[in-house]
Amino acid sequence: MTKEELLQQYAEGNRDFSGASLSRANLSGADLSGADLSAANLFKANLSGANLSAANLSAANLSVADITGANLSGANLSGAGLYEADLTAANLSAATLPRANLIRANLSRANLTDADLSGADLSGAKLTGAKLTRVIGYKK
Repeated sequence: MTKEELLQQYAEGNRDFSGASLSRANLSGADLSGADLSAANLFKANLSGANLSAANLSAANLSVADITGANLSGANLSGAGLYEADLTAANLSAATLPRANLIRANLSRANLTDADLSGADLSGAKLTGAKLTRVIGYKK
């Protein structure tokens, strides 16, 4: 699926993009709120500034993706692969990330208020300046 096909279908009201192959896609600034991108391949995708609030990204591959400044509030990232993803200044408030792979992810200045990190792997993750208020499953 191309970026253009995805955005066209979204504009037409389709929200089911589960399993879509969007590796290296430039979706910077796109509004995909409420979209189902479960098990999608977003490896090295550019999602900077995108609106992914309430999106389903469970089991999605977001490794090495640029997600800087994106809105992921209320998003489901259960079991998502975020290895070395750049989530600098991303809004992850009330997001669910159980069992997510956040190894070496950059979460600097990210808002993780009320997020669920139960069982998430944060080995080597950067959390400088991250807002960690009422985070479930996170231990300093």
